[in-house]
Amino acid sequence: MEITDLTTAERRVWEAFPRGEGVDFREHPDEDAADGADWGPERTLRAEVLIALLLSGSPADGLVCGLTVKGARITGAIDWTYATIEHGIRLQACWFERTPVLYGAQLRALVLSDSVLPGLMAANLRADLVLRLTGCRVTGRLRLQGARISGGLFLERAVIGTPGTPGDAGTPGDTGTPGDPGTTDATPAAEAADGPPLQLNHADIGTDVIAMGLTVHGQTRINGATVRGQIQLDGARLHAPGGIALHAETLTVGTDLRAHRLDARGMVNLTGSRIPGQVIFTRARFHAPGETALRASSCTIGELWLNRCEPVQGAVNLRRSTLDLLHVEPGTWPDRIRIDGLTYRTLAPHLPPGERLPALEREESGYLPYAYEQLAAAYRTTGDEAAARTVQLAKLRRHRRTLPRHTRLWGVLQDATVGYGFRPLRAAGWLLALLLTGSLAYGLRPPPPLKAGEAPEFNPVFYTLDLLLPIIGFGQEQAFAPRGWGQWLSYLLIVTGWVLATTTAAGVSRSLQRQ
Repeated sequence: MEITDLTTAERRVWEAFPRGEGVDFREHPDEDAADGADWGPERTLRAEVLIALLLSGSPADGLVCGLTVKGARITGAIDWTYATIEHGIRLQACWFERTPVLYGAQLRALVLSDSVLPGLMAANLRADLVLRLTGCRVTGRLRLQGARISGGLFLERAVIGTPGTPGDAGTPGDTGTPGDPGTTDATPAAEAADGPPLQLNHADIGTDVIAMGLTVHGQTRINGATVRGQIQLDGARLHAPGGIALHAETLTVGTDLRAHRLDARGMVNLTGSRIPGQVIFTRARFHAPGETALRASSCTIGELWLNRCEPVQGAVNLRRSTLDLLHVEPGTWPDRIRIDGLTYRTLAPHLPPGERLPALEREESGYLPYAYEQLAAAYRTTGDEAAARTVQLAKLRRHRRTLPRHTRLWGVLQDATVGYGFRPLRAAGWLLALLLTGSLAYGLRPPPPLKAGEAPEFNPVFYTLDLLLPIIGFGQEQAFAPRGWGQWLSYLLIVTGWVLATTTAAGVSRSLQRQ
């Protein structure tokens, strides 16, 4: 392309490029790029000029060249498919007429901050340094699946997708795997209909994904991605009502996933993810009534924080996940949870069992012995043995409710007498009450001896103990024979003594086996 073919605006950019200087077309720094369609020729750049400049331009002697433009209206189709560009590209606060295509391109760095685009097709992109889309508004799709970015990906305050356009919700079966670069003349509506608005699946990010304040109208897909640093989604708004708001199956994160005050309308799906640090959903809002709002099954996570959240609107699925710390207030749990196989070492905040046990009643599949065992183990980890015993007792009572009515009597007896072995002092209380009753009854009306003159001196306390204790004998029971109501009382004491002894032995045996 000859320089004589360039407009005044294009000549300014062409001449600044070899020196690495920037060109700012804005009338003031706070100008909104959304008005770019009305900008005139004095700030309009043709895509073909930018393509020719980056693919054929050379630096001035001793300088590093680069494309740095602010506030331009870019017309035509930017197609850098499979291109290798050694220069940094900064097109900030620009308005793009057509969707840029960078499928399979290799770049140093790409900065499109505060720009307005109908889409960005950059599947399998390679960026040596950074991809910065801070404050961008993308009305169609942002396709970065399979991208390899050695540095970070920045999406702070970006707005992606259009509310109510087709494809907002996404479907679990739509994988969005990297394919052909697409066409450059697709309309935003057509792009939105072809897959989720934000696609990062199978991408590899060398450091962090910084996306505080990100807004996505439709599904955010990052399943199979690897982020070697952390993911920042503080204050993000992920809206896909009736679908999947965050599709992050088998995601691998080097440190943390932070989503403080996340607003998710639709499912947040972290199935199979590996996050060794913290997953922070502090003050987050999960809204998927009648559906699954949070699915983090088969995950390996260091710490999962669901503190200070509103009650989750929709089911929570944590099946088969392994956590070091689970931080959740009882009021956060929804009416339906799925926690079969969930393993956690510590449960916070530390609360009495009475506040934790109701959540186990909400298990969708019914009674789960493992869930009670896991809660008891968490209490033991903190040294609260009394709370652990309370949970074990609640487990046996819950199990009793699953049995046929005619088989519950033995459990009721064990519960009433010794609390299934977890309340041994209850047996002592029964024994003391019966001992007092028998001693008073037989003290007021002693039974006659079987053989007058041969019987030992009658002692109502030891006589009652002789009746109550099945094994130990004090010689009183064989020497005296009560009659009338005293005889019926003796039968009652003998039967009650055997029941107490049997239930106590069963409960103690159960406790020893559990230890």
